[in-house]
Amino acid sequence: MKTLKVGIIGCGNIFPMHAASVMERDDAKLVAVCDVKKDRADEKAEQLDTKAYYDYEEMMDTEQLDVVHICLPHYLHAPATAAATKRQIHVMTEKPMAINYDDAKAMIDGAKENGVTLGVIFQNRYNPGSQLIKNMLTSGELGAVKAGKLQVTWDRSDEYYQNSDWKGTWDKEGGGVIIDQAIHTMDLMRWFVDSELKYVDASISNRAHEIIEVEDAAEGVIAYENGVVTAFHAINYYTYDAPVEIELHCEKGVAKMVADKATVTLNDGRTFIADNNPLETFTYDSGVKGYWGVSHVKQINNYYDVLQGKTDALDIPAEEALKTQQMINAVYQSGKDKQRVHF
Repeated sequence: MKTLKVGIIGCGNIFPMHAASVMERDDAKLVAVCDVKKDRADEKAEQLDTKAYYDYEEMMDTEQLDVVHICLPHYLHAPATAAATKRQIHVMTEKPMAINYDDAKAMIDGAKENGVTLGVIFQNRYNPGSQLIKNMLTSGELGAVKAGKLQVTWDRSDEYYQNSDWKGTWDKEGGGVIIDQAIHTMDLMRWFVDSELKYVDASISNRAHEIIEVEDAAEGVIAYENGVVTAFHAINYYTYDAPVEIELHCEKGVAKMVADKATVTLNDGRTFIADNNPLETFTYDSGVKGYWGVSHVKQINNYYDVLQGKTDALDIPAEEALKTQQMINAVYQSGKDKQRVHF
């Protein structure tokens, strides 16, 4: 079996999740890391005994990579993916795919044209609570979804934005609370409902931040072709990162998720509960946020198993991420134009 040569582009906060996941595998080797901030790249390269680069195209060409992981600001996901796929390098990128739908679609097209595999991180689908709800919907035990609602109330202060040279901007981050904080929860809701989008009707605003261009509050409805209408409310000016909440009202019961814990209560009185297993741990790096859990490594392992022919298909194909990208961008279009967006 070939040992895949891997490079990681971007040595910021999310870097450890990818680096440690790669280094756990026997069939992949992290040979290089890259960041335009020289001190970051040098630090990670020394820490992991690998090479540092400051230009990702130079890294790709010099190292003859098989796989790159993209851990860059949102607006750079698409160009970095294009640079990799045209060199026939497989890509695993962080969410969101891009900051607009056309760029995200081009990423998929480029991967297909060059015969490489594109993966997009939506690790929360692997959480035990998410899996419980999805499995009970798929099996029919919950019946059809009748309606859903979700809430994300987190804290991203002005200081948080001051410490970044790209967050809080439309051209680099692509938005605020929706594309960065709420996207995972909104992806889960779309995955649970499992239907094509019909329309999005949303409002967005900046209510509590002084220095950002983008929204810190958003609410609205997302309607699906199967008749389900879901509501969402997201802010990032709360005083702490409160547990996210999802509720699904179904024909045979109600499914609720608070943080990663899911409780399914069926109409016949039976209750099912799933939560993260405290014995299921994975060491990424010091300073890694605890709520990131072990799901990154699960998705990354699935990705490499596909590349190595150990399994047939990605659990989360890029086409799934594209649907979520389309939904997120429709929230922004609806909010900016102040009118419903139909599909």
